[in-house]
Amino acid sequence: MIVNTELLDSISEKAKENPRLRQSFDLRNSESDHSQRMLNALEPGTVMPIHRHRNSSETMIVVKGSLKEYFYDDHGNVIGEWVCAPNTDCIGFNIPAGQWHNLVCLESGTVLFESKDGPWSPLADEDILHPDC
Repeated sequence: MIVNTELLDSISEKAKENPRLRQSFDLRNSESDHSQRMLNALEPGTVMPIHRHRNSSETMIVVKGSLKEYFYDDHGNVIGEWVCAPNTDCIGFNIPAGQWHNLVCLESGTVLFESKDGPWSPLADEDILHPDC
């Protein structure tokens, strides 16, 4: 498989049509591959809750577009924020296991490469931070 502009544009078009304003594209060789490797197309307005992955770090590289990544402490206070885009000083992260984080998509057509250990599973409630309002 070649990851090219045509593929990125195709995934982005699907994200625009998706009510969640995002679309993933599986890069694993088969379902027996228990890693997580994907392209994730995002559109401005997609909602990404503050969350963590307790059992895996997460590698995230911005392939196209731009986003703002946030890190939080256990109380929901922002402890770091970065704008990431290709050809800038910040093109991505290796987010440590257990680190609370989320992002805001800044540009239509944004696509990330993401990888984590183990098979995909939905976030458990204890892995979504609900800061006091």
